[in-house]
Amino acid sequence: MSHHLDTPLAARTGQLFIDDLYVFPGQGGTVLVMDVNSDITGFHAQPGFHPEGRYEFKVHFDGAAEEELTYRISFGAPDGDGRQPLRLDVLTGAAARDDAAPGETLLEGRTGEPCAGNGVRLWAGRAVDPFYIDLSLLAVVNGAVAKGTAPDLASWNPEGAQNSFAGTTVRSIVLEVPHTDALLRPGARTGVWCATKLATDAGGWRQVNRGGHPMMWPIFWPGDTHFTNPANTRHPSQDFAADGAHLAAQVAAVVRASGRAGDPDGYGETVAGQLLPDVLPYVVGTPATYGFAGRNGRPLADNAPEAMLSLVTGTAVPSGLTPAVAAGQRSGAFPYVIPA
Repeated sequence: MSHHLDTPLAARTGQLFIDDLYVFPGQGGTVLVMDVNSDITGFHAQPGFHPEGRYEFKVHFDGAAEEELTYRISFGAPDGDGRQPLRLDVLTGAAARDDAAPGETLLEGRTGEPCAGNGVRLWAGRAVDPFYIDLSLLAVVNGAVAKGTAPDLASWNPEGAQNSFAGTTVRSIVLEVPHTDALLRPGARTGVWCATKLATDAGGWRQVNRGGHPMMWPIFWPGDTHFTNPANTRHPSQDFAADGAHLAAQVAAVVRASGRAGDPDGYGETVAGQLLPDVLPYVVGTPATYGFAGRNGRPLADNAPEAMLSLVTGTAVPSGLTPAVAAGQRSGAFPYVIPA
């Protein structure tokens, strides 16, 4: 998640690299937001969504290892004014896990324009990025995690923090599913992740990128600038077996060095168990919050980076930024993001 700082190589195909996933209650349903293709990468970024790709929201229920619901969004080639045709398909049961399954088409429309039907609403287009963090703070924590040392916050001045993403944009996909939906009904315990896929020459689909919790890549795999880490392509059900011990050891080393936990190894294992599989938990119809003490979805306003940095280091890490710094980068009405 949060691949905002792609290398020039990655940025040339930034249309398929996920920046953030948000899940929260909207005006009448559950809102799923996937942000891709941040222009913080500069002139290397290609506009729009990949016309040969797929963008999917995956939903698990009651802690199941496999998804039972997939919302698939696909785009066509841009027209003369840069708008792209789009289609929303829904897949349930075994089909939700099958790239070859066609699904049921729910909506068709164009980027930059809302489309709706049967209570479902969809908007996709260029939007102001609601994400906020001062990247100099991330560098401090990155160094600690990489070296297994205590984060040196003595040089960090929260009062001077600046949002490094002010003025940047992303390509957002905003889907709102009504609470009357048979699956995403109030009270349903879900786990949500998103994925981008690209058509292959052999006629199948290759998963390029995926994400659930925020800040996973910047904290634990900051050196994966060419996106070769297998976590990009595997299914979340494989996460703990593949990376649980590694992630736990990294966290344990940081809290041991800083003396922030009486049982560093136990704390590391607890954090790994909370973050893996990399699926964002959310109880439908409840207020969303992403904080140090708990994670239930992720609203646009919450300071998720601060929560993650504090969780990983085992201590409060003041970011110096509040939701107010990005208040103009989100809305309380559909599509909830600010079109750019």
